[in-house]
Amino acid sequence: MEGVDYLADERKKAEFDVESMKIVWAGSRHAFEVSDRISKLVANDPAFRKDERAMLPRKELFKNTLRKAATAYKRIVELRLTEEASRLRFYIDEPAYTDLHWGMFIPVIKGQGTDEQQRKWLSLAYKMQIIGCYAQTELGHGSNVQGLETTATFDPQTDEFVIHSPTLTSKKWWPGGLGKVSTHAVVFARLITDGEDHGVHGFIVQLRDLEDHRPLPGITVGDIGMKFGNGAYNTMDNGVLSFDHVRIPRNQMLMRVSQVTREGKYKKSDVPWQLVYGTMVYVRQSIVADASSALSKAVCIATRYSAVRRQFGSQNGGPETQVIDYKTQQSRLFPLLASAYAFRFVGEWLKWLYTDVTQRLQANDFSTLPEAHACTAGLKSLTTSITADGIEECRKLCGGHGYLCSSGLPELFAVYVPACTYEGDNVVLLLQVARFLMKTVSQLGTGKQPVGTIAYMGRIEHLLKSRCSVQRADDWLKPSQVLEAFEARAARMSVSCAQNLSKFDNPEKGFAELSADLVEAAVAHCQLIVVSKFLEKLEQDIPGEGVKQQLEALCGIYYLSLLHKHQGDFLATSYITAKQAALANELLRNLFTKVRPNAIALVDSFNYTDHFLGSILGRYDGNVYPKLYEAAWKDPLNNTVVPDGYHEYVRPLLKQQLLNAKL
Repeated sequence: MEGVDYLADERKKAEFDVESMKIVWAGSRHAFEVSDRISKLVANDPAFRKDERAMLPRKELFKNTLRKAATAYKRIVELRLTEEASRLRFYIDEPAYTDLHWGMFIPVIKGQGTDEQQRKWLSLAYKMQIIGCYAQTELGHGSNVQGLETTATFDPQTDEFVIHSPTLTSKKWWPGGLGKVSTHAVVFARLITDGEDHGVHGFIVQLRDLEDHRPLPGITVGDIGMKFGNGAYNTMDNGVLSFDHVRIPRNQMLMRVSQVTREGKYKKSDVPWQLVYGTMVYVRQSIVADASSALSKAVCIATRYSAVRRQFGSQNGGPETQVIDYKTQQSRLFPLLASAYAFRFVGEWLKWLYTDVTQRLQANDFSTLPEAHACTAGLKSLTTSITADGIEECRKLCGGHGYLCSSGLPELFAVYVPACTYEGDNVVLLLQVARFLMKTVSQLGTGKQPVGTIAYMGRIEHLLKSRCSVQRADDWLKPSQVLEAFEARAARMSVSCAQNLSKFDNPEKGFAELSADLVEAAVAHCQLIVVSKFLEKLEQDIPGEGVKQQLEALCGIYYLSLLHKHQGDFLATSYITAKQAALANELLRNLFTKVRPNAIALVDSFNYTDHFLGSILGRYDGNVYPKLYEAAWKDPLNNTVVPDGYHEYVRPLLKQQLLNAKL
């Protein structure tokens, strides 16, 4: 029935002020108001409908995305949107070339271009008079950036760089927006002057004619083909790009950090090379924020459907049990709900870190850079891996119906899972974190004090000796106790790895041999960061009746579910006993019970429209079954009663005439 809220009874159970929680989730009242207004604007605009996306053929799907991107920019201009523009693109919820234009092309020019280059290129890019992408990854190299093969050779006779793809594996491969749309790219290539290779640098290269959009001479460019899933990332024109001695002016090398003079001399500028880290921190903090958004969407769908779905447990002909009331469902779902909130808050902190790093860089203070690099690399890896796995778990939590495209979950998974690979493969990033941890351990006792998220290593002697003092289940609610447990685990795992590394004559061989252990130590460090930032959030003044209590329960579920999942680490490092682990599990079950009546209200606090969720299972009103039935009949396969192909292939089989049929 239309107009009936099938989840109304669930919403009445809430023990906190949902409107206040919406503001906590958004980050501020202003951010909430902007998001609320823009999400409704998009939801009510038929130009941005997406319910048929999973059924469209690729060419039609892509053209539809181009239309939406153009319409979005038109709305931005018409409505004079400024800060709201990024939220508009977010709520349209469709990967498009604009993601790379605004998210990579522009930030890289801002980070690595000179003032003069920024004035020239950014004025065009902001007005979208040119459309840019980020061409780094090649067919043969992704994570190993220093292994890129594209060359940029300086020709002093003409004052130009010659961009060339010398091998098959040097073809640029994967850049979003490259395949069919971008007019320009920041191309990363090996800089060669007078026969000397100076490593990988960035160059602004025009790819297509600004009048007829055809590739310029020497440039071969196209789309790399269909990708995983229906709809999903197939709205994006990931491209392949090859250069055949393409010439560009010398001033199109991004020269903020290093330059090539008219005479062909390579030199470093007065600007420190570390400035490039600013762009990287910015991009990675946005990826963590995206992880929180994607995981919260999946959790919202799974939570609402778990409250709608009933199965087994009928007493005397009464209603069956809501699936969400089963502890097996709660133990899988609620830690993901808690993770969505945890990632939200660590994402907020990363925004602060980006501002802090930027200010320090401008003041030539590089002291926190190694820690900031390791921290953002690790959090990108941790949050994207958990989110990708979490979306799939939410699909399973929805049973068979979760496998339908109309559940929204298959497409959400397909569109999100590349985040585990782009901007740094997640395992490679954890190995970078591990290197930082090993270096930190090696410097303990030298007088160099660990800073920021690694500061706990400064108390290494205490952490190696201390033992957990938990005696009752409720002791696991004490923030200081929880923090020390995660610090001791992380510190002991890092020290153990360092001790094992010291046994190898060749450190690199040892690092390769112990890489699996090192990754686990890096994960422990990253989980500590998320736990600590969630606990820090709870130290703030959080207004709204019952809001803080719900966040405390979610925080407890977050860290206790980690303790349960990684119980082996905590026991093996001897910080806790088996009895204390059992007490943690007892408290975790109690917290599931505490969160249960608030579950629907907690996902309502994300303030997602039905349009943004794109899921029949996750509808706000819970009216799932009639809408699933209705949607089935919209499938193109049901346009005819008798399917195309029946007379050629099915009827001859039924009539035993198959041997004579022309197949």
